[in-house]
Amino acid sequence: MSKEAVDTAQAVATRTDADRSPVDAGDAGYSKDLKARHVNMIAIGGAIGTGLFLGAGGRLHNAGPALALAYLVCGVFAFFVVRALGELVLYRPSSGSFVSYAREFLGEKGAYVAGWMYFLNWSTTGIADITAIALYTHYWSMFTSIPQWTLALIALAVVLAVNLISVKIFGEMEFWFAIIKVATLVGFMLVGIFLLATQHKVGGHTPGPSMITDHGGVFPHGLMPVVLVMQGVIFAYAALELVGVAAGETAEPEKVVPRAVNSIMWRVGLFYVGSVVLLALLLPGSVYSPDESPFVTVLSKIGVSGAGDVMNLVVLTAAMSSLNSGLYSTGRILRSMAMAGSAPKFTARMNRSQVPYGGILLTCAVCVLGVGLNYLMPAQAFEIVLNVASLGIISTWVIIMLCHLIFVRRAKAGLVERPSFRLRFSPATEIATIAFLLACLGMMWNDPEVGRKTLLLIPVIAALLVTGWFGVRRRVSRTTDNELTRLTK
Repeated sequence: MSKEAVDTAQAVATRTDADRSPVDAGDAGYSKDLKARHVNMIAIGGAIGTGLFLGAGGRLHNAGPALALAYLVCGVFAFFVVRALGELVLYRPSSGSFVSYAREFLGEKGAYVAGWMYFLNWSTTGIADITAIALYTHYWSMFTSIPQWTLALIALAVVLAVNLISVKIFGEMEFWFAIIKVATLVGFMLVGIFLLATQHKVGGHTPGPSMITDHGGVFPHGLMPVVLVMQGVIFAYAALELVGVAAGETAEPEKVVPRAVNSIMWRVGLFYVGSVVLLALLLPGSVYSPDESPFVTVLSKIGVSGAGDVMNLVVLTAAMSSLNSGLYSTGRILRSMAMAGSAPKFTARMNRSQVPYGGILLTCAVCVLGVGLNYLMPAQAFEIVLNVASLGIISTWVIIMLCHLIFVRRAKAGLVERPSFRLRFSPATEIATIAFLLACLGMMWNDPEVGRKTLLLIPVIAALLVTGWFGVRRRVSRTTDNELTRLTK
C-alpha cells in the first residue's frame, strides 16, 4: 500500500477487524518455524563470509594492517543499519522487511526501487556465488575435468531444492553453515594466538608487533589504498540485513531480533577486526596474496598439511550459504512486492510448505543466466557480477536508513510509537551512515578498470527502473485501491 493508504487504514482500524490482518498483505501465509538459534546463526552467517575467508588476503596486501581499521569503521556503520532495521522489525515484523517499510514510509515508488535493487543485489550475488562454488570445487583434482558451468548448475539445483522444501530446512542449513565458519575462525585464532605467544616462527618471520613496525607501519602504502578497499569491505558485510527478513518467520521476534542484532557488533570486532590484527602480527602484509586465503597462507608457512583443502571447503561452504540466503530473501521480498502489484503475479505464489516458490524461481532463473556467463566468460564472470551487486547492497542500506529517518520523525509527531530497542542519536546516525555509504560508492570511481565501469551502469539501471515503473504503476494503483477498500469496509 502507499503511505496515504496505510494512514487511512490505520485511522479506521479501531472500528474494523483490520487489526487482525497483516499490515503488509505479503506477510500472510508464512509459517513461524525459525527458532532463536536459527536467527542468531543467520546473523552470524551474514557477518562472516568469503569477504573475510578469501578477500582479506588481497586487501591485506594492498592496504596493510590498516585493513583492520577499515573493517572496524565499515562494521560500525553496518551495525547502525542493522540496528535501525531491528527497530523497524520490532515496530512491525514483516517478511517483506525493508520493502514493506519503504512502502509505509516512502510510498510505493520507494518500495518498488528498494525491492528491485535488492533483487539486483542478490541475483547478481547468486551468479557470483555459483561461479565461486565452481572455482572452489575445481581446486580438487577429481573435479577439474568437469566444466565450470556444469558445477555451477549442480550447486544451484541443490540449493534451490533445499529452499523449496521448507523454511525450517533453510534455517537448519544456515545454522550448520554458520557453525562451520565460526568453528574454523575460532580454531585459526587459537592457533594464531599460540604462535604469537610462543614466538614460533612463521615462514622465517618471528610473530609480533615488529611484523607491523618493521614493514611500513599501520599504513605501509599510505591512506588511499585503505580508502579504496572500503567499498569491498562494505560488500563483505552484505547479508546482515537478512535478520530483518527472517524475523517475519519467527514466533517471537521481539525477543530474538534484539539479541541477534546486538551480538553483531562484538562478532564483527572479534572475527573481522580480531582476525585481521592477528594476521598482521603473524606475517608482513606483503606476504599475503589475493589468490590465496590469508589463513591458508599462515598455516602453509608453519607446515600444516591439508590447510588448503580445509579452507577451500570452508569458503565453499560460505558461498553455498550466501546462495542459500539469496534465494530465501528474494523469495520473500518479491512476494511482498507482488502482493502490492510491483512484481510479477507468479512471484506471490506459495507451495504447501508455505514457501514463496515463485520469487525463488525468478531469482534462480537469473542465476541460470550466470551459468551461461560461466560458459561464455569463465575467467571474468565473478568480477563482473560482484561489482554490480555492490550497487544493490549500498542502495538497500541507504533505503533502510531513509525509512528509519521518516519513522523517527513520525514517532516525534505522535503518529507511531518507537519500541524500546532503538537506534540512538537519530537523525545524526542515519545521516552519517547515508553519507558514508554514498562516499563508498563514489570511491569506486578511483578504480578505472572495474569500479568506474560499474558506476557508469547507474544511469542504465535508473532507466530500467523508470521504464519498469511505468509498466506496473496502474496495477500498483489498482491493488492499493482494492486493499484500501477491503480495510475500510
